[in-house]
Amino acid sequence: MPKHYRPAGKKKEGNAARYMTRSQAVKYLQVSLSVFRRLCIFKGVFPRDPKKKVKGTHQTYYHVKDILFLKHEPLLDKFREMHAYEKKVKKAVSKKNKDLAERLLTRKPTYTLDMLIRERYPKFIDALRDLDDCLTMVHLFAALPAIERENIQAERIHNCRGLSLEWQAYISRTHKLRKAFISVKGIYYQAEVEGQKVTWLTPHALQQVMPQDVDYKIMLTFLEFYETLLGFVNLRLYHSIKLKYPPILDPRLKALAADLYALTRYVDAKDRTIGANNEESELRLAQLQDQLPANEPGALMHLVENVADDNEEDEETRACKTLFQNKTFFLGREVPRESLLFVITAFGGVVSWEGDGAPFEESNQDINYQIVDRPTQSHRFISRDYVQPQWVFDCINARIILPTGEYMVGKVLPPHLSPFVDNEAEGYVPEYAETIKRLQAAARKEILPMPGGEQDDLENAQNLLAEGIIDRTKAKEAAERKQKMAVHEKQYHQELKKEMQGMQYTSDPNIDEIKNNGEENTDDMSSQQLVKDDENMTMVSMSRKKRRLYEAMKISQGRKKANVETLETRKKNIQKSKKTSSN
Repeated sequence: MPKHYRPAGKKKEGNAARYMTRSQAVKYLQVSLSVFRRLCIFKGVFPRDPKKKVKGTHQTYYHVKDILFLKHEPLLDKFREMHAYEKKVKKAVSKKNKDLAERLLTRKPTYTLDMLIRERYPKFIDALRDLDDCLTMVHLFAALPAIERENIQAERIHNCRGLSLEWQAYISRTHKLRKAFISVKGIYYQAEVEGQKVTWLTPHALQQVMPQDVDYKIMLTFLEFYETLLGFVNLRLYHSIKLKYPPILDPRLKALAADLYALTRYVDAKDRTIGANNEESELRLAQLQDQLPANEPGALMHLVENVADDNEEDEETRACKTLFQNKTFFLGREVPRESLLFVITAFGGVVSWEGDGAPFEESNQDINYQIVDRPTQSHRFISRDYVQPQWVFDCINARIILPTGEYMVGKVLPPHLSPFVDNEAEGYVPEYAETIKRLQAAARKEILPMPGGEQDDLENAQNLLAEGIIDRTKAKEAAERKQKMAVHEKQYHQELKKEMQGMQYTSDPNIDEIKNNGEENTDDMSSQQLVKDDENMTMVSMSRKKRRLYEAMKISQGRKKANVETLETRKKNIQKSKKTSSN
């Protein structure tokens, strides 16, 4: 009998006992495939990838403990109850029993996901860590049209829009926004809430194209869970700044489709009421989801009054809060109003726009900057600067007020640099990034090295001198030490070669001459060969796993180097073309 013989019908072992296929899980739970997918999305159960796939590589595997976890979920009984209810309604309609069908429609079973949120996120910090996809999905559906064919209801669109505006109002009110970047896909934002960085993507305010190859049922299932999660997060965040949730809108601004600004007005009035110890506010009107319009973006964006905060602000929050302080902006009707309202108010500015419900008119003399995107203007005011929208985003990423000369109307804009890319780590620093760095240093009254100098090359005495790290005497001493080290290194290599050949080493007159004259004359080829030999010896002593990892690192470094060389070549070609065009 073999060592691992197991008679038929006995208990399974190994991966066969730990994993089961999707078809086995559906059969075990006695549900349909759509209900199984829905339940897995709600509970956070995902497929596994076992090393040994017992039923074949074409199957989808789940852990047995996850399936047992789903078996005892109360939602499973609700889904079965809903399935039985649908069969009853279908049977009544087929028998043309209208009275019974109407009675059944009034008693449709419902369910909530509140307990699932408490179960999956025991702490509030866990919910914040999992908020990136949630915010992106909610902002996406807030910009989609209502389509009955795909079961995308208008009520759900309004709810997503309300949740997204409430989140933006909190971020703007507490000045937690840190980064913003305009891309082809949309606008990326990053905020820091209770020490956690939350990044999300909002689509552009354009007509959205609905592709046919997308399974909207799966997306709507995720959206159902994300709506509940974001509602809980907004509730906790609003209570942390002593505001009632859901927020309340001014009916006049609601009628003018200025929802984001209306919510700001509510926040300001509520804070004044708290200061006066008067809990009965005159702005108790209606809940947000009953008042949100379907089309017009936002009035939730005026959250910039000086409101007392119980929480201590860190240094970065204070810098963001005062970036646009005492600055007044006016938005043209051709610029993206909602994103600019959100960004400017989050950094301490005051905003108005062209249209009904605006706080002040275009003729106001207190306006410092007017954001426009048209080459010609009907009337220009001398007391303000006319800039393009990119200037606002570049200012908040640089944390300084950039000069407006490069962003004037009709001019070719400078490159819009991503704040999510570390230029030093990538090995290529764009020219405009260096310009911004010098402007930042000038704002902080610091001294930077001359252009072209490497900041991390501390071995070069000239760079040390240029950076102001050491004085001229110390730079000379560092250069002499480097020369001596190079001479000793060459002497050691020559002694090593003589010993390997079995010859006795005699002093090289060239070495003595170098020592006497203080000249640096090293053998680069031999040193490179020794480094290469040492690297090969290290590779031999590595395990296979570490060797493959090392080779992958080398390949990635080579790709990064090639990318940097490509960028440098493009930069040189652009400079040459500019010179030829100017000549």
